[in-house]
Amino acid sequence: MAHVELSLSDVFAPASRTPPEQESDNVGQWSATVSHADEPCLLIDAETRVVAISASGCRLLCLGAPEDVVGLPLLEGGLRLLDFTAARGELTEQETDKIPPLLALHSGRLARGLLRVQAAGDDAPDATVDAISTPVLTDGEVAGSLTFFSQV
Repeated sequence: MAHVELSLSDVFAPASRTPPEQESDNVGQWSATVSHADEPCLLIDAETRVVAISASGCRLLCLGAPEDVVGLPLLEGGLRLLDFTAARGELTEQETDKIPPLLALHSGRLARGLLRVQAAGDDAPDATVDAISTPVLTDGEVAGSLTFFSQV
């Protein structure tokens, strides 16, 4: 398995392209990158709302189209998380707080883990994905998290 390390520091676009009021808004700067990425990725803000998600990320997580998910809280946008038991039960609230995008957001540290996701409908197929998340900082504070996914 490949080893991946992520580290995001405060990144500022050149002043000629970024208005001064947005220079310290890393979440906003990452939004366009995530929206146009070929890789499955997701950006959430500090309130866990989906700021941006790639089309491939929506397909992998069984979420429909990006425009259907952006602006909604991550766990209310149709994401159905299952446990790894044979019964395939939905995760409890306590367990969902430990998924990589939320763990990186709340801990301010890198997070990695496996997720089992299912599209709407009891007989819909599920997928197992590896998620690697990093907090996104704005003015030294955690303002969101950026997650990359890979199907297992």
